[in-house]
Amino acid sequence: MEDILKIAILGGTGNEGAGLGFRWAAAGHDIIIGSRSAERAAQAAEKLRAGLPAGSGLITGRENTIATQEAEIIVLSVPYEAQTATLDTVAPVLAEKLLITVVAPLGTPKGRVWAVPGGSAAEEAQRQLGESVSVVAAFQSISAEHLQDLDHDIDSDVLVIGDRKADRQVAVDLAADAGMRGVHAGPLQNAPVIEGLAAVMIAINVRYKMKDAGLRITGL
Repeated sequence: MEDILKIAILGGTGNEGAGLGFRWAAAGHDIIIGSRSAERAAQAAEKLRAGLPAGSGLITGRENTIATQEAEIIVLSVPYEAQTATLDTVAPVLAEKLLITVVAPLGTPKGRVWAVPGGSAAEEAQRQLGESVSVVAAFQSISAEHLQDLDHDIDSDVLVIGDRKADRQVAVDLAADAGMRGVHAGPLQNAPVIEGLAAVMIAINVRYKMKDAGLRITGL
């Protein structure tokens, strides 16, 4: 990590958002856990702070709009069904900021089916927010199982999708700060592929009775 970033995680009370926030805070970044409920966000932040090693960044909790206002980078980690409403709420304070979405639309049974044929949650978010916000998609295929265990090596690469190389690089760097390797994987038009991989990983986990199937890009 070179610079300390202030990162808001909308939906940070869930396992994926909380886990990523925990690792980024351990790397020295300041994290704002966002939720529709300020009280719930504060409780989640307090729980995460209790497990951080000495010298970590701050973790605080805020209502989603305030979290978005206060942060430089916004991470969207809500269920797909809540995406549109969440972005509607924070859109007025999102302009000119980078949004990294980890949303993966998963259908039934047990999340093993990708739920947006012919499109992606990331592309929907970009259309909803307009050109003043840069949307990058990443971390969809990363299991939350061991994110809060800093002694556990996450055996998976992070595919990063977005139209601007500099914004993709932010997500690549954040992957490294969380103990993973980020890989530039093309423009936002490729988002259906990495979102669909989340369903593939879940299907593999279910079939082979695992919880943390990962993905590696060879030859790099």
